[in-house]
Amino acid sequence: MSDQAPPVTRPNPRARWRRWLGNALMVAGVLVAVSWWQARDVPGGPAPALAAPTTDGRVLTLAQWRAAHPGQPVALHFWADWCPICKLEEHSIGRVAGDAPVLGVAMQSGSGANVARVMAQRGLGWPTLVDADGSQARAWGVHAVPAFIVIAPDGRISSASVGYTTEIGMRLRLWWAGWRG
Repeated sequence: MSDQAPPVTRPNPRARWRRWLGNALMVAGVLVAVSWWQARDVPGGPAPALAAPTTDGRVLTLAQWRAAHPGQPVALHFWADWCPICKLEEHSIGRVAGDAPVLGVAMQSGSGANVARVMAQRGLGWPTLVDADGSQARAWGVHAVPAFIVIAPDGRISSASVGYTTEIGMRLRLWWAGWRG
């Protein structure tokens, strides 16, 4: 019997990278599948009509919003005052809204006065429609918030994401819609 330890074998670096890449692709695939499933009811093709009161009571339509930003992609941001994920991404939305046309839709968050109060308390400055009963969100196939929907300059829905979206993800979606459209 020998007192020597067996030789230490080092894993093949190429095999380690292949394993890491396989795991990364699997995680990415799961994330894409979950994102697709969450946005599965958002319609494709031409954007549906949207008309709701703003926080000050004026009625604004999506057609009016798009007409105010000709040739640009626009985004709809469905959110709610009671949604913790919405609160996490609101500063990203604010920065994106400073550079691109983003129209908020406050879903099931009370009256226009309540939404305006919440926005003032949180320092949110983007224009927002009030969807007090959630009917506008349902018409758009949005069953959960936050949702970020980009409409290309030609009026077609370019992308939709439900759940937390990073600022870079929002910007890339808007850039892609403008580039394609």
